[in-house]
Amino acid sequence: MNIPEDLIYTENHEWIQVIDRVAYIGLSEYGQDALGEIVFVEMPEPGDKVSKGDEILNIESAKVAQGLIAPLSGTIMNVNEDLREQPELINSDAYDTFIYSVQISDAKELDSHMNAEGYRGFIDDID
Repeated sequence: MNIPEDLIYTENHEWIQVIDRVAYIGLSEYGQDALGEIVFVEMPEPGDKVSKGDEILNIESAKVAQGLIAPLSGTIMNVNEDLREQPELINSDAYDTFIYSVQISDAKELDSHMNAEGYRGFIDDID
């Protein structure tokens, strides 16, 4: 399973890439594989304020509908508009397909998440 070393991971199988206090957030390869074929993504709106732990969006797959939890507090900066018409992009290239980005309001919240090594161990414990 591909787990890029340069990303941060959550227990909800999201990946986080931070560039200049903006976090780009997507679904990990493991997470998208567990959901199966993704058919719809309900995204937040740019400008929305979010708090860590809030349910921020819904992803529907052929198997299940799943809410995703905000891994960080901040303001939604951008959403991946391509996912409105092609939600399956998450399945075909999970790590090159961000879902939304957040202007981080508290960088210390990143400390509660995992590096690649920690995420590998987390997945091993699940399987």
